[in-house]
Amino acid sequence: MKQPIIIIVVALLLLCGKKSYAQFSLSGEFRPRTELSHGAKSLASDNQDASLFTSQRTRLNAIYKSEKVLTMLVLQDVRTWGSQAQLVGNEDFATSVHQAWAEVFLAPEFSLKAGRQELVYDDQRILGNVGWAQQARSHDVAVFKYQKDISLHVGIAHHENSTITNNIFDGNDAYKDIQFAWFNKKWDDAGLSLLFLNNGVPVNEVDGQKVNYSQTFGGHGKFTIGEFKFSVNAYLQTGEDVAGNDISAHNLLLEAICKHGVTWGYERLSGTGYDDSKNKSFNPLYGTNHKFNGFMDYFFVGNHLNNVGLNNIYAKYNYSKDELSLYAHVHYFSSAAKITSGADRYLGTEVDLGAGWKISPEANFSGGFSFMIADDSMELLKGGDKSAGNYWAYLMLTVTPTFIK
Repeated sequence: MKQPIIIIVVALLLLCGKKSYAQFSLSGEFRPRTELSHGAKSLASDNQDASLFTSQRTRLNAIYKSEKVLTMLVLQDVRTWGSQAQLVGNEDFATSVHQAWAEVFLAPEFSLKAGRQELVYDDQRILGNVGWAQQARSHDVAVFKYQKDISLHVGIAHHENSTITNNIFDGNDAYKDIQFAWFNKKWDDAGLSLLFLNNGVPVNEVDGQKVNYSQTFGGHGKFTIGEFKFSVNAYLQTGEDVAGNDISAHNLLLEAICKHGVTWGYERLSGTGYDDSKNKSFNPLYGTNHKFNGFMDYFFVGNHLNNVGLNNIYAKYNYSKDELSLYAHVHYFSSAAKITSGADRYLGTEVDLGAGWKISPEANFSGGFSFMIADDSMELLKGGDKSAGNYWAYLMLTVTPTFIK
């Protein structure tokens, strides 16, 4: 692997200089995770065996900072144990670039950040890095930033094939064009963010390629009243989906964090009923969906799009002391729109249990067990068997050493 060697050489050269006007750091991440699945993301069938597999994320992170420039390079290898032969004779499993960006400070409060980068905003409902997924998410985008009493970020990206002919894009990404603006203002006990995102997906037609645009706009707020901390999301979606259907959708969330680690919340993502003529299904687009609607990922993790939506009533308990942390979450799921004329909207109840142990500042173990108590309506949506015993468990080791600083 040539790239890490080059980075290490550059770091040593910087350290050997007589005077240093810049900062350089080199760190890593090693994250193997073993999962046991029997009904994750969808109900298991009555004769389905549980699967047991281990995936691993390995990263090398290089950061350089000077008075006017900040850069980051993240090399990443993601694999399932056993997917690569012991005697490797090809480059099919080569290391990929997860992040490679440079931020130039044109003035103390104004900068331009361009390149492959993670987009992480607010609670990550619309734009997040999907850090739970081993591969995570990053974008090829340019972001203009203003940071002073307020924060204002404007991002833009346009994708085409490397052949650069006919303005055609048929790559792997979810969009051809994207533009967004994010505003944030903070006070002592409150904060408010406003987001506008214009998402353009390519559609191939006989006479060429066009772009269907959808618009997502709304906000995220946080405030404190006494001993309670509240979070609120409110988003609307309009425009067209990839099939050209009109979109009229919404997302609402209200969450209250109480004393002793207890959280109560409700989220609604509107959906399209069996008798609706418009697309009323809210799409959380590029958010970190794993953190919102149960860890078994039944909803909006590569699934449940353009569907009946979701109502999620939940209660969470989180405890931490010294090196130990515990959690227990309960989600009550129902559809936001009608599944069929006679189907009940209740889908099921999920329970997530887990613990973490911090061995040192750069190493920790975590693990969890989840199970789904599904209803007949879940079978209508997902197939499978609600009585097959639907559960998921994981055990993960995370080590994040700093090699050079």
